[in-house]
Amino acid sequence: MKKERQNAIIAIISQMNIETQEELTAELVRRGFAVTQSTVSRDIKELKIVKISFDGDRYKYSVKTSDPADSGAKYRTILSETVVSVQYAGNLMVIKTYPGMANAAAAAIDTICQNEILGSIAGDDTIIAVLHTEQEASEMQQKLSGMLRY
Repeated sequence: MKKERQNAIIAIISQMNIETQEELTAELVRRGFAVTQSTVSRDIKELKIVKISFDGDRYKYSVKTSDPADSGAKYRTILSETVVSVQYAGNLMVIKTYPGMANAAAAAIDTICQNEILGSIAGDDTIIAVLHTEQEASEMQQKLSGMLRY
């Protein structure tokens, strides 16, 4: 449950401008996690999440990206821990995840494969990713499948 919660935290702060621990706690609760602010505080510390400036004078949580290799490893871990299967049809990939983990996995895929994937849409446990061609979808399916823990 801790890994799922921490993966959700990464997905949330990657997709939303979360300024406080209270906002993050509320979003986690909205997504079905039973958490307290103190648990979120510990997760922030463990994940080495930092606050960055945005909108001039406001600050939001962000995943620390000072070491690109470390960041890539985190995203690969998210994929290996959340993705259940990867299939393709034509130039579309369908990625199945554990319930509630599609947003975290989509954020990881969008980062790792930003040059190959045109875009992705995530639901609760399914991601649809669009590639240029069926050949690219086949190659990406093999690449992502190689990162998974079956």
